[in-house]
Amino acid sequence: MNSLRILISNDDGVFAEGIRTLASIAISRGHQVTVVCPDQERSATGHGLTLQSPIRAERADELFAEGVIAWGCSGTPADCIKLALYELVSEKPDLVLSGINHGPNLGTDVFCSGTVAAALEGTLEGIPSLAVSIASFQWREFGYAGELAMDIAEEALENKWPKNLLLNLNIPPCKQIEMGELSWTRLSIRHYEEQFSRRIDPRGDTYFWLAGEAVRDLEAAGDGPSEWLSDVAQIDKNAPSLTPIQPDLFWRGPISNLPKLRNCL
Repeated sequence: MNSLRILISNDDGVFAEGIRTLASIAISRGHQVTVVCPDQERSATGHGLTLQSPIRAERADELFAEGVIAWGCSGTPADCIKLALYELVSEKPDLVLSGINHGPNLGTDVFCSGTVAAALEGTLEGIPSLAVSIASFQWREFGYAGELAMDIAEEALENKWPKNLLLNLNIPPCKQIEMGELSWTRLSIRHYEEQFSRRIDPRGDTYFWLAGEAVRDLEAAGDGPSEWLSDVAQIDKNAPSLTPIQPDLFWRGPISNLPKLRNCL
């Protein structure tokens, strides 16, 4: 396909191997690649924006493959995309990529994810956007994930990527030969227990460490293709999961059992 202007970000920071691999694969395909990502890890920042302090950005080309223009930014992933679009790139990108994330972004965890937030910021600006994650914090082979992400993005662009559609790609931590087929999935609802660990510091004061683990995943309710597995179930099958998401969170189910508005006044 024709050369694309691609903007890449993440929440793992400018030194993360995942983003460097993705940028390298994108530029090897003849695309113009600009990276604007946090200068350090900003995981689980959601769609947070920096409003009470200045945002700084420094060039970091030397960390990436030849030809990649790169910036390390002091802000959040969403800050990075905003700053890139309004200050750092001269032309609007054709595509926003976020990742490759070191760890999964599945189910309702997408609301906390800085990786997904960066892609969502691109979607809100009217740019086709894709978030890509490896569903493991230990797996460090990012090559196949990068190639698959680019294959999906290029094909979707050639087939007129729908407006306001964010794609969330999760890839299981295994060799390509061991993977099942890529499938469309729906978001699961993730349930956590014991989300905080209570500890005592050397001075005898109590502090808390967020340490919850997912203990149950439910199928998301609502209308949609009933034959689709949840993203978690797909990853559990050692198969890549591709979930379509839109910024519109409007509830489309029944509300007949809720109080009538005139009775609430």
